[in-house]
Amino acid sequence: MGNKQQRPIDNRSAWPMVAPFALVYAVMFIYPTYLMVAMSLTNSSLTVAGEWLGWDNYVKLLTDRRFGVAISNTLLFVLLTVVPGTLVGLGLAMLVNRLSGWWRTAALATFFLPYILPVSSVTTMAYLVTYPGAPLGNLYQRAGQATSVFYNLSAFIPSVAILTIWWTVGFTVLIFLAGLRTLPKELYDAARIDGANGWVTFTAITWPLIWPVTALVLTLQTIMQFKVFDQVYLLALSGRVDPTMVLVQYVYTVAFQRNQSGYASAVAVGIYAVILLLSVLQWQAMRLRSAR
Repeated sequence: MGNKQQRPIDNRSAWPMVAPFALVYAVMFIYPTYLMVAMSLTNSSLTVAGEWLGWDNYVKLLTDRRFGVAISNTLLFVLLTVVPGTLVGLGLAMLVNRLSGWWRTAALATFFLPYILPVSSVTTMAYLVTYPGAPLGNLYQRAGQATSVFYNLSAFIPSVAILTIWWTVGFTVLIFLAGLRTLPKELYDAARIDGANGWVTFTAITWPLIWPVTALVLTLQTIMQFKVFDQVYLLALSGRVDPTMVLVQYVYTVAFQRNQSGYASAVAVGIYAVILLLSVLQWQAMRLRSAR
């Protein structure tokens, strides 16, 4: 029998199922994004529609010192959290994966518990353990510093990065643990029979097979950490926020403290463009590595 010609697939029956999501997506994301881009081309305030400025707000960004400080602090924070947090999460997930029964449940709960805490509780605990007289505060004092680590400009962003890794690593552990449980045990049994040690097993089996999950975690971490705001805002240095400003905090300051919604929208569009560019470049680089 000859091959029958395949009929084109009729997708019209899927539209009623896709339509609710598409409608919600358009109302909740596409339309607000359009309004934000349109507002970024004006000098609007929170309550008054402004005049058309064209690209003036974006030109202003190029010479805005505070925007430069904000983007430098944000990039430093991303550098100190994304890759280190991913590696810590992978290591902890591999340790949890070796456990079984009640021990695995207890370890997973221990790592995930900080993630469900509100940021206000996390920052309060950070202050309690780092102020002068507290255990970590005493160590900091012995290093020649008389105040909390969060009151030192050079140590502020690295300290917030360490706190953020501790706070959010439970989510990374869960994702990696789900990926590790899908790896075939036969490969590890064969490697054990061949006498492979732990490092060889990791580099030859675990790392290549877990790479798609690692790529996903790195992408999610980049997007999430680039939008850092809460912990930096709450741990700001006694109101002196300019030296420790991050991008989302700058949007908040311009929009709600200076009442410059148009310029704040331009900053937000810039943040969106940077996150999109970094995510695409990172994902493409990871795809090229996976294809080798």
